[in-house]
Amino acid sequence: MKTICLVGGKLQGFEAAYLSKKAGMKVILVDKNPQALIRNYADEFHCFDVTKEPEKFLELSKRVDALLPVNENFDCIEFLDSIKERFSCPILFDFEAYRISRDKKSSKDYFKSIGVPTPQDSPSEPPYFVKPPCESSSVGARIIYDNEDLEALEPGMLVEEYVEGEVVSLEVVGDGKNFAVVKETLVHIDETYDCHMVTPLPLDPSFRQISHALAANLSLKGIMDVEAISGPKGLRVIEIDARFPSQTPTAVYYSSGINLIELLFHAFTDGIEEIEDFPENKYCIYEHIMLGENGSFVPVGEQVLSMGIDYGKFYEEPGIEILLCKGENPVFTLIFWGKDKEEAEAKKCKGLSVLKERFGAAV
Repeated sequence: MKTICLVGGKLQGFEAAYLSKKAGMKVILVDKNPQALIRNYADEFHCFDVTKEPEKFLELSKRVDALLPVNENFDCIEFLDSIKERFSCPILFDFEAYRISRDKKSSKDYFKSIGVPTPQDSPSEPPYFVKPPCESSSVGARIIYDNEDLEALEPGMLVEEYVEGEVVSLEVVGDGKNFAVVKETLVHIDETYDCHMVTPLPLDPSFRQISHALAANLSLKGIMDVEAISGPKGLRVIEIDARFPSQTPTAVYYSSGINLIELLFHAFTDGIEEIEDFPENKYCIYEHIMLGENGSFVPVGEQVLSMGIDYGKFYEEPGIEILLCKGENPVFTLIFWGKDKEEAEAKKCKGLSVLKERFGAAV
């Protein structure tokens, strides 16, 4: 049995732990927070700060097969980079690609340098889409409809044209020379621009070509998530993130049969090949719902989960898996899959019935 050590016990950490267990791996978690969200989901939990106790972490690396940073603490990432040559196992991470991807201005410059379509910077008229320069996901992102609000923006915010369309995502794993483009997914966004649901999409040759180019021109050795807007104007890449993502990998796993943790291991051991056919072709529905005060379930974005106190299994049967994030209000992660959308929807109806029976909720 392989053992993976994850540095970070929140949402990215859960995604990586979940898929590691699906691959039959043992999961060791390191997090400085004694109440780390996934401390009880991991097989082993070590509570310490790797930047303050590096020798302890280096010793731990001797008994695992790989290390994977799954946090966005830049000081921690930079520290791991500074000691990476001393680890006794591979660290499944491309530090240089991460530096480019976390800086949204640098990544936009990169897109333009290789001719990747992206929203226009500093448009002359509203609506504007504004986002912070280094935060991931939806944090701080919003639409501004008039110039008066634009003038009140906090310093350093990036201002782009607002592009209408669906948010689509695609993961790429590279070994530095070969790049496996995986499975397109649709990212369902709520009113706070946070993701509350992920579903698979048909193959998009244009998106796949763009994603391959983005990885190849970085000589990516690790994993990268590419997000774009697909609308009337065609594809517009909005960001890349060269770190293990949350949510989409599980949807990829159930819809295509590809486990991104396994693929990432291959990138640092025996290398990878470009994907021509997926092991499976299924439909998957991945979503988050919260038990509200009135007893009904409401869709919520993943940032709500990050405020939880414990995350793990709740219910499972063929085609259905329900995870529970405990907190002030319980949040459930629902995963349904089947041979097509109709079968996945039927599984969803059954899964919601289970929750209704358990909680008496008006689903």
